[in-house]
Order: sequence, then C-alpha cells, then structure tokens
Amino acid sequence: MSVEPQFARSEVLRIFFHAQIYLFLGSAIVTTGVVAAALAVMRRRFDRLLFWFSLFAILYGARLCMNYQMLWALGLRPVGFRRVVIAVGFLVPIPAFFFFRRLNVLGGLGRWVTNIAWPIVLGLAIATLAVGPQGYFRTINNTVVIAALIVFAFELVRAGRGSPDLTLIRAGLFIFIVCALYDNVSGIFGHYYNIEPFSFIVLLAALGIVAGRRALANEEQLAVIQKELDIAQRIQRSILPSSFPASRSFRVAARYLPMSSVAGDFYDFLRADDQEAGLFIADVSGHGVPAALIASMVKLAAAARSDDADDPSSLLLGMNSILFGNTQKQFVTAAYVYLNAASQELRYSAAAHPPMLLLRGGEVTEITENGLMLAAFDFASYSTVTHSIRRGDRLVLYTDGVLEAANADEEEFGRDRLHALLRETAGLSHADAADRIISSVRQWSAAQSDDLTLLLCDYTA
Repeated sequence: MSVEPQFARSEVLRIFFHAQIYLFLGSAIVTTGVVAAALAVMRRRFDRLLFWFSLFAILYGARLCMNYQMLWALGLRPVGFRRVVIAVGFLVPIPAFFFFRRLNVLGGLGRWVTNIAWPIVLGLAIATLAVGPQGYFRTINNTVVIAALIVFAFELVRAGRGSPDLTLIRAGLFIFIVCALYDNVSGIFGHYYNIEPFSFIVLLAALGIVAGRRALANEEQLAVIQKELDIAQRIQRSILPSSFPASRSFRVAARYLPMSSVAGDFYDFLRADDQEAGLFIADVSGHGVPAALIASMVKLAAAARSDDADDPSSLLLGMNSILFGNTQKQFVTAAYVYLNAASQELRYSAAAHPPMLLLRGGEVTEITENGLMLAAFDFASYSTVTHSIRRGDRLVLYTDGVLEAANADEEEFGRDRLHALLRETAGLSHADAADRIISSVRQWSAAQSDDLTLLLCDYTA
C-alpha cells in the first residue's frame, strides 16, 4: 500500500473531523429557522419578529454548512456554487438587521445604520451573482457589517437594564455581536478561528429561554381568561329564563346556542301566566364578551320598562332611551310580542329584527313591524301591529344567525328553508319542533358563525 493514498485519506478524515462540528451547528440552526418560520405562518396573526429571525437562522445555518462542506477542503471550487455561497454570506446580515429592529433594541442611530447597510449588502450579493466574487466586495461587506455591529453593541450598552427577558436577550445579542465583530475584523486579515457560530447558539438559547417563559406566561394567562369566561358564561346563562312557567294557554320552548363561551343573543319572558305571555328576543352586534355585556344591559333595560309589557312599541321606545349612548356604538336588534288569551290577540313590534313567523293551518305568515335598531338613534320611533290569535297557532321568534347559517358552498339557510321546516314540524310538540329546527340549522352550516336563538310558542287556549 502506497503512502500517498494513506496520506490523502487521513487528510480527508482530518478535514471532516474539523468541519463536522460546524456542519452539525449549521444543520441545527437551519432546523431552528424552519421551525420558527412554520410558527410565524401558523400563528393567527403573522409574526414578523419570528419571520425575520427564521430567515436570519436559515441563511446563517445554510452559509455555515456551505462554508464547511468538503468541496473547498478538497480543492474543488465550482464557479457557480462559489458565487452562491458568497452571495448567501452577504445576504445573512439583512434579516439580522430587521430582526434587531423588530426586537426594539435599536435606537435612532441603529435604525439609521440599518437603513443604510441593508441596501449595500443586498447590492453586493446581487453583484456577486452577476459578475462573480471580487476581493473588494468582501472588504466593503466586512466594513459595513463591522460598523453596524459597533453601533448595535453601543446601543445595547446604552439601553441599560430592562425586563429580565429583555436583559437576557440583550446579553445573548451582545455576545453574538462581539464574536461576529471579531470574525469580521479577523476575516479582513485571514487566519482566524471561527467562533461566531458558537455565539449564535448562545443567542438561540437566550431566545429559547425567553420564548419558553413567554409561552408559559401565555398559558397561565389563557387559563385565567378561560376561567373568567366560564364564570361569565354561567352568569349569562343565569340571566336567561330556564323555561316558561306552566300555563293553560301557552307552551313556549326556548333554544339558545352561543357561538362562543358568551354571546350577544338574549331572550326573556316579560309576562308569563295563564292569560298573558310577553316574549322578548334581542341580538347585539358583534360577538364575545363585549356583546355579552351589552346583552346584560338589554335585560336591565327591558326589566326597567316591564310596566309597558302589554304595549310593545312603548317598551322598545323606552329601552332605546335607556340604551342610547351607553353601548359603545354597538347596536341591538330586538322583537317583542305580547299575547293575551282573554282578548285572543297578539301585539307585536320590532327594532330592525327578522320578522316573526306565524304558522296557522299549514301556512306560514311573516309578521313585520320594524323600527330602527336600538341604541343607535335617539330619534327612533316604533309602532305596534295587532293580530288575532287562534287555538293551534304557532309563533316563532329567532335571531339572524338562524337565517344566515351557511353551508360549505356559502349558501345561507334562508327564510324559505325555515318556512318549509316550520311546516314540516307542525305535527310535533313545541319542544320537539324547536329541537328539530335548531338541529337542522346546525347540520346545514359548515361551522357556526353566529349565535343561534329561537323562541317557539304554541297558543293552546
């Protein structure tokens, strides 16, 4: 066996052992960048800080891997590949500049330097791809990067103390900047040991610790919020009547399905005995906690005007006076029907609400008497329409979430399907009919995008 092949093989192994730590670091950094990019995209709101960090890590790790692959060590330098490697090296500082800026650790001078530096290094990368590597390109790049790193280091020192997380990030950044500064200065003269990748791992560790702390804090905050939402949900449920009292004249079923933990839909029974029924339904604009708070105000306003329970238009007018100017520009649609078994009549009024439905003899009639929405205009006025009622009549009040429920093709459930469903369920009890209507709407909709509330009343006197 000749000595020359043994020497060549041992030289290749020596080069590989020297490079493997950097290849490992480069792969780990690229992987971290890819994970950060996925998190930035998957979050409900696009995270620019994560995006710039991920791009910084991917380019940095890729440059590290390309610089320590075996081609250089074996004396092989393909022209095209060499251009790409050097161009990527010039591009690395660009996402780093924007990452530091989004981290809010740079002052006015740092932002000014960033605005000057990134177009220069971008131009060097493009020029390298176009005309090939030039010695003065590297000198310009190192000079720009060194100047930027000095400014960044100065601003990190000048910033002073902050929160523990910010202090840790600044420490990691400072270590990275010092090592990067050393490598760039040494790179001008050559013959240096590359310590910058190890400082990048320190920076990654600092960011990981902060991310873990913030994730834990977010989880604790979410747990507190969820607990508060559960309490709010129980409170909101408690303000809704559980059932209509036993009555010789009326059978009422109420169905309430909020889109989220708390909702802006509301219903109440302002009159409930053998001879009278007063059914009120409302829908607050928006969703979630703000709408639920306004719904509580609607209940108080309705209770305050309960003396007008036999006069729907006066009831709504009084409620509008109470709510106007107190709902933070949110508005309320509402409908109210007063039923009297002795006079066999209903009185109905509404505020920009979907029409009430009357099922009689297999035919569905819409009863509409709308004024302006509640809480929006101080000059709103309302009127009352009166109809006779007969034994066997079925009345339905509902919120617009029933009509606007959409399937996968974005086709709404609509009034025609609701009318047909009301006719189909005419032979069912009031409770079964209400269940059937709500279940049909839920089966139709691809996902519940609004609160669903329905009041169904049978006149049995």
